[in-house]
Amino acid sequence: MSRFIYLHGNGTINWAGAFAPWLKTSLEKAGYETVFETMPDSIIARKKYWLSFLYDFVKVRPDDSLIGWSSGAVCSLRYAEKNKIDNLVLIGCHYTDLDDEMEKQAGWFEEDWDWDSIKANINNAFVFYGDDDPYIPQDQFKFIAEKIGAKKFEIKDAGHFEKSTSIPGLLEALGIEGLYAC
Repeated sequence: MSRFIYLHGNGTINWAGAFAPWLKTSLEKAGYETVFETMPDSIIARKKYWLSFLYDFVKVRPDDSLIGWSSGAVCSLRYAEKNKIDNLVLIGCHYTDLDDEMEKQAGWFEEDWDWDSIKANINNAFVFYGDDDPYIPQDQFKFIAEKIGAKKFEIKDAGHFEKSTSIPGLLEALGIEGLYAC
């Protein structure tokens, strides 16, 4: 059975912020194995540490699903450039450094994106974004969704999901009935 692997954003001390506890509990109640860990180098979220963590510790398999939030979504995209995965769920994702010094230090944006490889390596893709995200321009969400053939979910008044305790439509998009939602 496939696993759901959650990757939080940068500046995080513990994975269990915002909607993450709801998501973990909901997936486990539905019978899925989950991996919810605080990533190494969780504040800056450097590419070299995060991708190594996915390869060496998590050991992501082709039938696994990655659920990434913010910098975790960027990491999920980079992982999918070179590896097959089942579902790719991007929450508040971006593809540029946003002129943010910490994002630049992380190293995710030093190379061009291989959108064709990402699209070829995933079975299903979903992009969730707030219609009022204060950090990421709306066109970034739409651009990513178009490039990888993802289904878009614009959530009203969700911001960057920092205050969200759940994400409407996420479980249903993955084919998990609302019965399991906490």
